[in-house]
Amino acid sequence: MTKKQKRKLIRIIVSVILTAIAYFVPTIGWIRLVTFAIPYLIIGYDVLLNAIKGIIHGQLLDEKFLMSIATIGAFATGEYAEGAAVMLFYQVGDLFESMAIGKSRKSIAKLMDIRPEFAILLQDGKEEIVEPDEVKINQTIIVKPGQRIPLDGKIIQGSTSVNTSSLTGESLPVDMQEGDNVISGSINLSGVIQVKVSKEYGQSTVSRILELVENASSKKAKAENFITRFARVYTPCVVVAAILLAIVPPLFIGLSWSEWINRALVFLVVSCPCALVISVPLSFFGGIGGASRQGILIKGSNYLELLSKIDTVVMDKTGTITKGSFTVTAIHPEQVSEKELLSIGALAESCSSHPVAKSIIEAHGEIIDSSRIGEIKEIAGKGVLATIDGTRFYVGNSKIMELSECDCHDCHLNGTIIHIASDSTYFGHIVISDTMKPEAAEAISSMKTLGIKKTVMLTGDKEGTASVIAKEAGVDEYHADLLPEDKVSHLENCMSESNGVAFVGDGINDAPVLMRSDVGIAMGALGSDAAIESADIVLMDDKLTKLPLAISISRKTMSIVRQNICFALIVKGLILLLGALGFANMWIAVFGDVGVMIIAILNAMRAMKAKKPKE
Repeated sequence: MTKKQKRKLIRIIVSVILTAIAYFVPTIGWIRLVTFAIPYLIIGYDVLLNAIKGIIHGQLLDEKFLMSIATIGAFATGEYAEGAAVMLFYQVGDLFESMAIGKSRKSIAKLMDIRPEFAILLQDGKEEIVEPDEVKINQTIIVKPGQRIPLDGKIIQGSTSVNTSSLTGESLPVDMQEGDNVISGSINLSGVIQVKVSKEYGQSTVSRILELVENASSKKAKAENFITRFARVYTPCVVVAAILLAIVPPLFIGLSWSEWINRALVFLVVSCPCALVISVPLSFFGGIGGASRQGILIKGSNYLELLSKIDTVVMDKTGTITKGSFTVTAIHPEQVSEKELLSIGALAESCSSHPVAKSIIEAHGEIIDSSRIGEIKEIAGKGVLATIDGTRFYVGNSKIMELSECDCHDCHLNGTIIHIASDSTYFGHIVISDTMKPEAAEAISSMKTLGIKKTVMLTGDKEGTASVIAKEAGVDEYHADLLPEDKVSHLENCMSESNGVAFVGDGINDAPVLMRSDVGIAMGALGSDAAIESADIVLMDDKLTKLPLAISISRKTMSIVRQNICFALIVKGLILLLGALGFANMWIAVFGDVGVMIIAILNAMRAMKAKKPKE
């Protein structure tokens, strides 16, 4: 509890005691007025001051103004106890709201704790503590056990275990050693490591994530915008209705002024839209906070709302359904030896960061002799044209072979086939295999249980490999041999046939499809700038089980939002009607405002609870 909340709690306790004394001690006249006015002013002075400020600034019809008019009116008609009680219960509700919002912010606050406070810069053998944004690329920093890694980079000395739970929601530490990349925001657990910085602080993973979270509240869902527009129309209407209720019947029907003024005050108290204005944003904030604890970053409540409506999930294969950790499983040479075929492939792919290229370079296992390499041109979705030892080579899938003058040979093995040829000679092919993630089939099954009508896999791999993975994963539909632009075309076809489509990719080469879909979801995005930039939702690790969890959180959040809207409108509407007819007093009005608000807030807080997916 904050200092401000503690002070308000003390005021509430003092006001309760003084109000109880005033109620039970028999007094009359101005003495009774004073005994109730003291606790009223103790608990409500800030509300009255804010109402006055609102009048000065032309903001008349907010909840502070309504509460002030209602309670002052109660005192004016001699209902001292009711006036003091209404203000007291309003402040109790306000304290409860503040505590609920504070609790929902804790999950975000934990994420914000990833912000590093300092970096230990190693220069000329000396250690210097500096601000993280003072460190430049290629400089070396030291990270000691228990410290948060301040910047992205590669370990150049030492080994350790790293806790990435604040980023991924995964509690198990990850072992790291020399040559491994480390991510800012994670915690060094055991050994002293030296890290060569690969990104400045402003472009680091931790900085990008913090920016994402801080801007999430600016992107409001349709439900939030509806409540804002509704409150702007609703509040003036009920104020006008209350004024008419207080004036018209006594003038034209001849009934008691005090009776109708009291009914108008009841009308004002219950009319406050607090339950809606507070609980709906709180529900979204709770859903986003609960998701963040599981390593699911949602860029705004609008994307949470959109995710709840999807009925089709389109997925990339490599890195999403499969591990994306390619290994060379076969080498089928012609004209040259296996070693020479692998060497040509490694030289041609030496400038590429694609997982397939990396697997060939790793299998080659020797230092790349750059003097042998001439011009290298990458052709998207096909492969590369590389000049090696003065000869032009075509290295890639079957599509790039169409550019050469020789025919390639298909392979009986399933996997990604990398063909190698010159302008007139076919040199053979390399088979690279990727395996399906162990949790992929379970995740896809869970999505179908949640009501996802269709799952689709898109891949640039050949038909044979795609069909095997699609069958093992249990997707409803798959499309193979696709270029990047083909993926967008297939996605648009799915969008024309469904109510909402989410595309899930690894964020490295899927930016166009991520941005074109209704909801773009990037997974395994630790350190991936493309994913954090292009996607609407970011799954910070590579576990596909986070996807059904994200869908479940979004639907639970939207269910809570609808419950709160319906409950608040029905109860308030009923009490407004009863108040106008004289069947509801000030105490019922208090329940219609503060009681409904507290119940709605309690319901909204359920959005913060998100169960971890089964491992």
